[in-house]
Amino acid sequence: MSELVIFEEDAQPVEVRLEGDTVWLSLQQLADLFGRDKSVISRHLKNIFDSKELDRDRTVAKHATVQREGKREVARGIEFFNLDAIISVGYRVNSVRATRFRQWATRVLREHLTKGYSLGEHRLAQQGMAELEQAMALLSRTLERQELVTDIGREAVGIIMGYARTWRLLLDYDEGKLQVPAGQRNPREGLSTAEARQALDALADELKSRGEASELFARDHGDNLAGILGNIEQTMFGEPLYATAEERAAHLLYFLIKNHPFSDGNKRSGAFLLLLYLRKQGLELTLNEQGLTALTLLIAESDPKAKELMVRLTMNLLSGRSPALHASRSGHEH
Repeated sequence: MSELVIFEEDAQPVEVRLEGDTVWLSLQQLADLFGRDKSVISRHLKNIFDSKELDRDRTVAKHATVQREGKREVARGIEFFNLDAIISVGYRVNSVRATRFRQWATRVLREHLTKGYSLGEHRLAQQGMAELEQAMALLSRTLERQELVTDIGREAVGIIMGYARTWRLLLDYDEGKLQVPAGQRNPREGLSTAEARQALDALADELKSRGEASELFARDHGDNLAGILGNIEQTMFGEPLYATAEERAAHLLYFLIKNHPFSDGNKRSGAFLLLLYLRKQGLELTLNEQGLTALTLLIAESDPKAKELMVRLTMNLLSGRSPALHASRSGHEH
């Protein structure tokens, strides 16, 4: 289902096709947007695809468009280019205009994605409504602060929208809460502070050698790391506080991101230790790299009051059976 919107900021208005989770322009519209001849735009696009800066199959789509040729109306397949291609061309020919268009497109997409999800399909319980509003507000805030109209941004949308669908279906059966997934595993031996520190030091050395981390990356704030690792293993009245491996992994990721145990790189370190913990537990992360990045950003942007929402979301993603996971994957298959 596509929608036409108008970009009319400071120059000739351009009609923009909004479809799925991105915007699309034809070659002629690109020429109009940036004030260049079509041959110039076409040459830049060829260079972008030839150099493998962008994958043509993922950034170009054909749409049937009716054109008048003499006295006849003829339907022809016209190539449209998505936002990634639009911005790549724009920075080559008119960077100021490209920046303004990116900012406009980010705002339009954010509004479309967050408002377009229909809340009228079910009569929602009050408790459930508040939870879904938290999720939608989190998505909007994350996209706005990060300007994530990218693969990672689309992963974030897929995770939240998929979670919302899961939650909605369960409304017919319970009180509107996403339940702990069935079939979770008993935890194995936990991750020790020494193991975590040794792995983080190796990661920091590797990233610093590539110029991708500062000297403060993954440096401890006191005993916070040890406290978090001990917290997920704790017991109460002789029973484990977090009973399953997935529950412990979800809390581990949440605490590492939200409690800021390191001077720098809390999100990257948190994601890294999650992978290490899952390996020790014999669990496989079914999220791809962009999905994991999106999840860490969503947790980082979340309100502390939404902790249980974030933990349940993570547990359902780790279970490998959540519609959110399938929605996230399908965004890469079109």
